[in-house]
Amino acid sequence: MAGAKEIRTKISSIKSTQKITGAMEMVAASKMRKAQERMQATRPYAEKMLQVIRHLAKASPEYRHSFMAQEREIKRIGYIVVSSDRGLCGGLNTNLFRMLVQELKQKRNDGLDTAFCTIGSKALGFFKRFGGDVKAEAAQLGDKPRIADIIGPVKVMLDAFENGEIDAVYIAYNEFVNTMTQKPTLRQLVPIVPDDKPAASGPVWDYIYEPEARLVLDNLLGRYIESLVYQGVVENGACEQAARMVAMKSASDNAGGLIDELQLVYNKARQAAITQEISEIVSGAAAV
Repeated sequence: MAGAKEIRTKISSIKSTQKITGAMEMVAASKMRKAQERMQATRPYAEKMLQVIRHLAKASPEYRHSFMAQEREIKRIGYIVVSSDRGLCGGLNTNLFRMLVQELKQKRNDGLDTAFCTIGSKALGFFKRFGGDVKAEAAQLGDKPRIADIIGPVKVMLDAFENGEIDAVYIAYNEFVNTMTQKPTLRQLVPIVPDDKPAASGPVWDYIYEPEARLVLDNLLGRYIESLVYQGVVENGACEQAARMVAMKSASDNAGGLIDELQLVYNKARQAAITQEISEIVSGAAAV
């Protein structure tokens, strides 16, 4: 059995760690509320943009952008992978990477090549170990990501699609369901998938473009892709803070349980030491 002094040192060390994890839990809870507000503020815009663009892809406009669904043989797929910059957030990044690895294995078994754009330090580090053609990357976006910080990497992937270097682009991120649940999500960005809802009876309507369809769609579709990627970054940020809060609470609870166990061992060790001292005193007195 370890000595009482050694056990007391372990207890002190664990209590210090418990204070750190408790503080990190409170900080993550505060940041999570702000991240949720930011996510909920951007969701309606992104969902409405998705609805409009999917309708455009289903309609028959006078001008069809290269991002619209069209016949193209898929040979190479690009993935925009959104992760956190820091760890200590449970299995958030691990679950996303596990889903992505299964997807990549299936694509490679089908003879398809892949390329990547990473947003977040963890994703970049993962692909450095896993291997892959990383065309662009962005990291250290902070707790308040700006859309200007992701425009560059996203444009690299879209330019590669327009030039024929990539035949489809997907985004992989964690979708915020609730505080306890974060769902790894894979969504196709381009080619744009038409709205799969059945059309209502009557003629299929279209939009009126001013000044002309080419100018409107060229600007609109670029903003659409950027808004979806930004929404993925904001969702992933809310997931990160929620996962970190839960992980730090679990760490604090585990530290408390470990302290209780060590306190019991310490009491036994202290009692054994006292009993041994009394026995030595009694034995010495009897010998005299």
